[in-house]
Amino acid sequence: MKRLNGMDAMLLYSETPNLHTHTLKVAIIDATSYDIDHDSPYSFEVFRRTIARRLHLLEPLRYRLIDIPLRFHHPMWLENCDIDLDYHVRTVSVPAPGGRRELDEVIGRIASTPLDRSRPLWEFYFAEGMPDNRYALIGKVHHTLADGVASANLLARLMDLAGAAPDERDHYTTCEPPTRSQLLAEASRDHLQKAVEFPGLVSQAVRGAVRVRRRTRDQRGGDEMAKMFRTPPTFLNHVVSPARTFATAPVSLADLKETAKHLGVTFNDLVLSVAAGGLRELLLRYDGRADRPLLASVPVATDRSPDRVTGNEISGLAVSLPVHIDDPLRRVRLTALATKRAKEVHDLMGPRLQGRMMEYLPPPVAPSAFRWQAQHAAHNRIMNVAVSSVPGPRERGHIGGADVTEIYSVGVLSAGSAFNMTVWSYVDQVDISVLSDDQTFDDIHEATDAMLHGLAEIRRAAGLPAELRPVDTAMAPATAVAP
Repeated sequence: MKRLNGMDAMLLYSETPNLHTHTLKVAIIDATSYDIDHDSPYSFEVFRRTIARRLHLLEPLRYRLIDIPLRFHHPMWLENCDIDLDYHVRTVSVPAPGGRRELDEVIGRIASTPLDRSRPLWEFYFAEGMPDNRYALIGKVHHTLADGVASANLLARLMDLAGAAPDERDHYTTCEPPTRSQLLAEASRDHLQKAVEFPGLVSQAVRGAVRVRRRTRDQRGGDEMAKMFRTPPTFLNHVVSPARTFATAPVSLADLKETAKHLGVTFNDLVLSVAAGGLRELLLRYDGRADRPLLASVPVATDRSPDRVTGNEISGLAVSLPVHIDDPLRRVRLTALATKRAKEVHDLMGPRLQGRMMEYLPPPVAPSAFRWQAQHAAHNRIMNVAVSSVPGPRERGHIGGADVTEIYSVGVLSAGSAFNMTVWSYVDQVDISVLSDDQTFDDIHEATDAMLHGLAEIRRAAGLPAELRPVDTAMAPATAVAP
């Protein structure tokens, strides 16, 4: 057994009927070379067999949630559980003509229902009905199981990367459920340890707050940046509905790297600048104005170990996005400055402070508090949007022997915030995903279109070619349909 850490527990407690806390991992497969090299075509059975023979490498997929009696502590993971693959691995059909728009709609429907907590918290879907010998593998994995880094490492274990020998087997050990007394005894020991640690944690938080206050007092240019707890109301911020919409778009990694290098900013600075430009376009369209900076929640990993495949070792930056600035290059400069300052605040407070504070969430009352917030929060004072950037595999991979051509990933929606964008780099491309609910956009692909426009706008202003390079290995793009 292993106990959920504070961030894991928070992601579990914050799940409500309208705020699901599973993440999505989508791999697009091109089976052309597989079908040439094999006597039978690529199929659901090939994928299912791959999952079955690699379960020993995908440890979190064999975890099952165990509640502590009387909610005396955070739940625990029961490890090495039996898996019913007939339940967890399924097929789904993509409607004709089977392109990106139809696939994104299927993924949105899959994302709209919660996972069954009585079972291991994941489902995989094998999507059929796509042209050009393509398939999609859609993973729905609870965020409590794995953050972005752990998910990337899990995906690497599922895929055959160049030069790696497959590690497969048909048998593995299974679990033995704990007794009630064992659960309570373990919880008591952990509570005692946390009680000893609490004074030091409070002292660290106070010292960090003092350092941040001193640093903030010395900084200039804060008037153009979003203020904590003063986020502006926007069409993106409302009580989130249970249904989800999803959109994807691939971009050439070369375009992003070239632009970042030309402007002297980091890759992540540029991603956030693209988000600021895209969000400005959307705000002007839906709200008729973009006159105040937004506040973006940007997760950062506190443990980037390539061997970690489970848990949430993350913290977060609060980054001001200058959507109120019309000049694209000035937006880039302000975004880079805002990111730098957010990192300074994060480091002054302590990168692991957020996660450690979450350890003290009270299990008896936390779920009810989060449920009330989810049902009533029409405005989120801590964040307007979530934007993530995750480095994926640098080598092209295969699943069951078929080529993986695109990888998409996205996190969760938060109370009062119906926009989450994640960019996942893979070999020579960057795959953009946007998650929202069904009450926010007329067409969710307006969001991905706006992000591509945001990148092109920055490149044009920087004197670079505005026309973006096509990603030849990816499916054809889907653009928004005019209302």
